[in-house]
Amino acid sequence: MENKFAVKQIGVICADCNGFRIELAPEYREALIGLDGFSYMNIFWWFDRCDNETDRSVLSEAKPYTKGPDTLGAFATRSPQRPNPIALSCAYITSINVDNGVIGLAYIDADDQSPVLDIKPYTPSLDRVEVPQVPAWCDHWPNNVESSGAFDWESEFNF
Repeated sequence: MENKFAVKQIGVICADCNGFRIELAPEYREALIGLDGFSYMNIFWWFDRCDNETDRSVLSEAKPYTKGPDTLGAFATRSPQRPNPIALSCAYITSINVDNGVIGLAYIDADDQSPVLDIKPYTPSLDRVEVPQVPAWCDHWPNNVESSGAFDWESEFNF
């Protein structure tokens, strides 16, 4: 079942004293045309600090969430330890500079200089589920990204 394919890094996430942003490589700046007008986007990025044989072999976690079950499979978590350390974040767009290839973000849960693989506009018709179902152990989590900022996430994790 092994396929060979290449994933190209298109930019980096910057999380520093100037805030959060994506800086695209010059050859991808043209791809920003038409993104203005969208308020949110989905960002696919690489958990590069977990790209090693040990982290890629973790298939389950012992009680990663305080109210979760004793064991969860990697695909039931958003842990960076997984077979392919691909991350997905939905972020609010604060600015877009096509000429410089910079997208300002209100926040992103990524480390500074994390590689960006792709971005897509958030569109409710394809990305929003009207009534999603989640397990009981996490049904008290916020119902949307806007409410997540005020939520006490620190009390939810065991890592």
